[in-house]
Amino acid sequence: MHEKLTEGKLAQILEAGICEFASKGMEKASMRAIAKRAGISVGVLYKYYSDKEAFFLACVRRSTERLEQALKEVLEDPDDRLLSCADRVIRVLQRHAAVHGNDIRMYHEITSGRDSSRAAALAGEIETVTAELYTAIIKKAQKEGHVREDMDPGMFAFFFDNLLMMLQFSYCCDYYRERWKLYGAGSRKPDDEQVRRELLKFMESAFTFEQSEIRHHEDL
Repeated sequence: MHEKLTEGKLAQILEAGICEFASKGMEKASMRAIAKRAGISVGVLYKYYSDKEAFFLACVRRSTERLEQALKEVLEDPDDRLLSCADRVIRVLQRHAAVHGNDIRMYHEITSGRDSSRAAALAGEIETVTAELYTAIIKKAQKEGHVREDMDPGMFAFFFDNLLMMLQFSYCCDYYRERWKLYGAGSRKPDDEQVRRELLKFMESAFTFEQSEIRHHEDL
C-alpha cells in the first residue's frame, strides 16, 4: 500500500511534469520519466492521476494558477491607467519568465501543438484569466477617455496579449531567442528595462492615436 504523499511532494511531482511537458510536449512526454524525475514509482503517479491526460491538465492548472497569482499585483495597485497597468504586466511577466521558464516552454509546446481536440479546453483553461483582465482594463480606460475611442477592446486585448506571449517566448524558448538576436540585439540577452521601455512606446502609439489623426501617404 502506497504512503500518502505530502503537499510538498505532490508539488514536486507537478514540477517534474511541467519540466517533462516543457521539453517534450504532451504526446512524447513519458509518465515513467516523470515519475523517475520526481523520485517516485510510476504506480504512485497513477494512484493520484488516472492517466497522462489528467496529469497534464493538473500541470497546466498549476502553471496557470501561478501566473494568475503573479498578475494579482496588477490589480492591487491603485494606479489603474492603461499604460501603468501595461508597465506592471510587463514587469510581472519578465519576472515570471525568469523564475518559471518551464511554464513558458510548456505553454509554447501547447500553442504549437496540432491536437485540435484539446485546443478549446486548453485555451479556456489557460487564456480566460488574461483575456478577461486585459479586456476589462482596456474597456475602463476607453470609458474614462484615456485611450482611443475607435477600437474594439476585445480585439486590442487579443493583440496586446499576443505581444506579451511573444515577449515571454523570447525570454525562454531557443527559437525565439535566436529571433531576438536577428532584430538588432546581436548576442545580447534581452535587457529587461530596454524591452519594457520600447514595448510601452509601441503600445502607447497603438492605444492613443486614433485612425483619423494619422496622416497616410495619400494625404502627404
